[in-house]
Amino acid sequence: MKLLLKILSVVITLTIPAVSFSQTAEPLTREEVRAQLVELENAGYHPNRRDPHYPADIQAAEARVVQSESTAQPSTTGVGGANDVASESGRGPSSVGTRSIYFGR
Repeated sequence: MKLLLKILSVVITLTIPAVSFSQTAEPLTREEVRAQLVELENAGYHPNRRDPHYPADIQAAEARVVQSESTAQPSTTGVGGANDVASESGRGPSSVGTRSIYFGR
């Protein structure tokens, strides 16, 4: 019985880390990481200086990058998302002097 408990505890100990670790997103390439760093530097973040407000600084720069991406001009290539245009597909028949097509004969 003791041997079974030891084996079970070893198996559980070895399988928990393997099951709990999962990477959901694709790994970034070096070029993508460098491009993100350039965007952050352009937004005012400087990784080379010692900063006592480290998390707040990079979060503020990331917020500025996201804000600038959301306010960017739409693409004029004709490829991409939908424009902000409202349309109506039609309107129902007016109820003045007409009967429904489902009205009995």
